[in-house]
Amino acid sequence: MDLILKYFPELSDVQKQQFEALQGVYEDWNSKINVISRKDIQSLYLKHVLHALAIAKVQKFKPNAQILDVGTGGGFPGIPLAILFPQTKFHLVDSIQKKVKVVSAVAQALKLKNVTASHLRAEDVEGRFDFVVSRAVTTMPSFVKWVKNKIKKEQNHLLSNGILYLKGGDLSEELSPYKTTMVYDIDAFFEEDFFETKKVVHLPLKYRR
Repeated sequence: MDLILKYFPELSDVQKQQFEALQGVYEDWNSKINVISRKDIQSLYLKHVLHALAIAKVQKFKPNAQILDVGTGGGFPGIPLAILFPQTKFHLVDSIQKKVKVVSAVAQALKLKNVTASHLRAEDVEGRFDFVVSRAVTTMPSFVKWVKNKIKKEQNHLLSNGILYLKGGDLSEELSPYKTTMVYDIDAFFEEDFFETKKVVHLPLKYRR
């Protein structure tokens, strides 16, 4: 929890309580349904929560913005972002039903009224969103195919509507087809060694009918 306050010191009391509750809630659910590796559960705040919040260092979401988290797994990056932006609406989807069960239970335990969760593939999601967020579920070309028709026309943020993607390693070849991509090194925001090769990728996507 100290790690979160180190980089996000202006949290409200409610937000602090919600972030503090994450460890216990995830440990409880992980003992029933394994959504986080046993090794990583002890590094939850570093490897999952703070990693997810790197997106907030690139773009702060506005009230009533709509964010789609594709392949959310146990709720990352969606759940930490939903705590940080309580007036922003988050829809978390995953193709594996037991993971969605955990996400729904976590959101309920934390009383996150701005989170919905669905057992869906990305292609089957209805509606339009300001941004689609995700954490390395597939290559960027495949991901773009899944979400290219999910982007709102109206622009309300500093960054153009599109994808905000957590990825690691050398992305030059994977991102070469996309000339408008911006890559942000997470170690520019967070000093821990874990983030040395981690990045936030912003890929603007145009509205499509």
